[in-house]
Amino acid sequence: MSKIAEEAHETIHEHGHGHADPFSRRVAVLVSMLAAGLALTEIGTKSSANEYLTHHIAVSDDYAFYQARNVRALVKDSEASILSAQQNASDPAVQKEIKDAKDYAARMRDDPKTGDGMKQLLERAREREELRNEALHHYHFYEYCSGALEIGIVMASVAVVTRIALLAYVAIGLGVIAGVVALVVRGGLV
Repeated sequence: MSKIAEEAHETIHEHGHGHADPFSRRVAVLVSMLAAGLALTEIGTKSSANEYLTHHIAVSDDYAFYQARNVRALVKDSEASILSAQQNASDPAVQKEIKDAKDYAARMRDDPKTGDGMKQLLERAREREELRNEALHHYHFYEYCSGALEIGIVMASVAVVTRIALLAYVAIGLGVIAGVVALVVRGGLV
């Protein structure tokens, strides 16, 4: 029998033939609770990361659409300027083309009917930037909570081996703090 197996066998016999002592059982329950909390905060972390990416893509799309509208408006403004500078600019057909180009450019800049004018796109992009930044903020808090829970699990595991109760209490404290912070973040209070 290997040395490790012999030590394990002796430890089992010392503690009543396989019955763990109450301290070890309590710490094992603590570790399982910390692990469950860790799993929940990891769900929050991933959810916040997905929310961040979703809003980031939407913001990028809004700004790209904004730039496309800006280019179209500039092209139509240039068209109106060129038509206005021609010798036949007073011709009613040319005047209609100038008016149509200016109207098109104005619609590219502000289109409350469809909500796709540059003005509306910029407003929407800024709103989505706020949502994106909030999701990133939540992500960081969840990461801190996960880290605290991981450290708590390590502390509790060391408490079982060293039988230092203070380590278990520190693990409990880390778990409580991480749990409270995660609930505050989930509740949208941060």
